[in-house]
Amino acid sequence: MTATSGTASLWSSLVDARRQRLAIDGCWRGTVSFEGRGPEGVLLEDGRKVVSFASDDYLGLSLHPTVVAAAHEALDHWGTGCGTSRLVEAAHPLHSELESALAAWKATEHAALFPSRFAAKLGVFDAFGDRGVRICSDERNHASIAGSARLSQVEVVEYRHRDVEHLDSLLRQAAGPALVVTEAVFSMDGDIAPIRDIAAACRRHGALLVLDEAHVVIGPDVGPDLVGTDVLRVGTLSKTLGSMGAFVAGRRAFIDLLVNRAPSYVFSSGPTPADSAAALAALGLLPTPEGDRLRTRLTNNIARVARGHPSPIIPIPLGTDERAVSASSALRDHGVWVPAISSSMVAPATARLQVTVTAAHTSAHIAALLDALASVPSAPDDATPELPPTV
Repeated sequence: MTATSGTASLWSSLVDARRQRLAIDGCWRGTVSFEGRGPEGVLLEDGRKVVSFASDDYLGLSLHPTVVAAAHEALDHWGTGCGTSRLVEAAHPLHSELESALAAWKATEHAALFPSRFAAKLGVFDAFGDRGVRICSDERNHASIAGSARLSQVEVVEYRHRDVEHLDSLLRQAAGPALVVTEAVFSMDGDIAPIRDIAAACRRHGALLVLDEAHVVIGPDVGPDLVGTDVLRVGTLSKTLGSMGAFVAGRRAFIDLLVNRAPSYVFSSGPTPADSAAALAALGLLPTPEGDRLRTRLTNNIARVARGHPSPIIPIPLGTDERAVSASSALRDHGVWVPAISSSMVAPATARLQVTVTAAHTSAHIAALLDALASVPSAPDDATPELPPTV
């Protein structure tokens, strides 16, 4: 056996073992191809027509004529790509214009574009997570936050979900500078962080707050709560704005340091001209009557599914992976696509269906969802996690 074939055989065995382990642990996942324009479409694996409640294009702006036209114009004018890293080649004018608009949107001095939300958070932790820094993270933060924080190779401690007293105790124990990271709207549970109290704790202890606002589309408006706080506001171009990419906004000195120290910025190209122009057009729509209409429609759709729920992310707890997968399959039979979220992605025994409501859903779509959900058994009492109320 040659060294090459021996190496290949070793890695084949390792890959097979790791695949089996994922399957045994219930963590194996595959992609589902959905062919559609808006919520209605076809699941290509079986040709089934469904209404999707899996998209986080919350306002439906990815299909808005103004946004699409802006992307077309940029594509025709500048082409498909942006060249190399922005610190190597001159910055693209659309990037600079979009960064200024994003900074104004978040009421900050400056902003920096990244190719993805994960790259943005990894960049923040790389740039500000020097040795001796303690990162305090909410235990239910999105996996991209936990993963990128661990990659920074500094101390990471988790505080109990939305528990500011626990956070305060961890900040008191920090031997050096501290950084607090939380989602504003939690991407798995759809609930809201107590941002005012978290910001106050950061001010008391001189901690830097990293606020992930990816899923903030109808609130909360946190601007007044952040006055006097050292804060970096992380957001995406994909969820509220219907484009692709991400950004970090904050004081100019902080952003200047970020773009010099974050490898995911230094060694990456920015969003394409089409993505940037689409995001700019979407930003322009937000403060208009059209933006108000879309947010009102989204709010009304959420209320029909889960009255009083604060976000478009509506979890339906079912306890075990088997129940969640079975329920998702049953909903497909009713022409509704709602993904199952397994326990590999959330806390143990909190597997769930995750309904995501958008402004693009019609009244008929919501009615179909409610009819289909009526057929889904509830979680047993011993499997009910601490989640917001749903249907």
